[in-house]
Amino acid sequence: MKVSVRKCLCGQVACLGLWLILLFALTSALAQNSDNASNCRNGFDSCDHAKLTTPEATAMAVADHQRNVSDCNHGMSSCDRSKLTQTEAGELAVTARQRNLADCKDRSVDCDRSKLNPAEIGEVNAATRQLNVSDCKDGRELCDHTQLSLSEVREVNTAERQRNAQNCENGWSECDRSKLNRREEAQTAYSEQQRNRSACMAGEATCDYAKLTPAEAKLLADSEHKRNYTACLTDYGYCDLSRLTAAELRFIQPKKH
Repeated sequence: MKVSVRKCLCGQVACLGLWLILLFALTSALAQNSDNASNCRNGFDSCDHAKLTTPEATAMAVADHQRNVSDCNHGMSSCDRSKLTQTEAGELAVTARQRNLADCKDRSVDCDRSKLNPAEIGEVNAATRQLNVSDCKDGRELCDHTQLSLSEVREVNTAERQRNAQNCENGWSECDRSKLNRREEAQTAYSEQQRNRSACMAGEATCDYAKLTPAEAKLLADSEHKRNYTACLTDYGYCDLSRLTAAELRFIQPKKH
C-alpha cells in the first residue's frame, strides 16, 4: 500500500513539473510574440512579420497604412505615395497645395511659387506686402522700405517715431534723441530724473547726485540721516557717529556704555 502511495505521489510531482515547464515555455513564447508585435507596431527592424498572428498582421497593416498617410500629409520624406488610395492621393494633393500656399505666405524656404495659380500668387503678394509693413514698423532687418506705398511709409514713420520715443523714455540704447519732439523730450527727461532719483535712494552705482534737484537732494539727505541714526541706535548696519546731532549723540552714547 505504501509503495502505491509513493508511486502516486511521484507521478503527481512529475506531472506538476511537466506542467510548470509547459507553462514557462508558453509564457516565454507569448512574451516573445508580444515583443515582436510591439516591434512591428513601432516599425523597428527587429520586426518579424512571419511570426505575427493573423489579427496582429491585420492590425499592423492598418497601422502602417495610417502612418504612411500621416507622413504624406505632413510632407515627410518617409511618405510612400504608391501605397495611398486614389481618394487619399487626392486629399494629399489638396493638403500639399494648401501647405505650399501657407509656406509662400510665411516667406518660408519651402515655398515653391511655380506651383501657385494666379489667384494664389495674388494672395501671397498681399501677405508678403503686409509682412514687410510689419517688419518695417517693428524695425526688423527684413524691412524693405522700397516696397512701401506712400500710406505705408506714413504708418511706418509713425511707428518708428513711437518706438524711438519709448526707447528714450526707458533709457534704452536704441534711443535717438535728435528725433524727439518737445513733448517726447520732456517726457524722456522726466523719466530720466525719476530713474536717477530711484537709483540714488537705493544707493545704486548709477546714481548721479549732480542731477538731483534741491528738493530731491534734501529728501535723500534726510533719508540717509535717518538710516544712519537708526544704524547707530540699533548697533546694526553702517554707523557714522560724526554725522549725528548733539542730541542724538547724547541719546545713543549712554546705551553704548
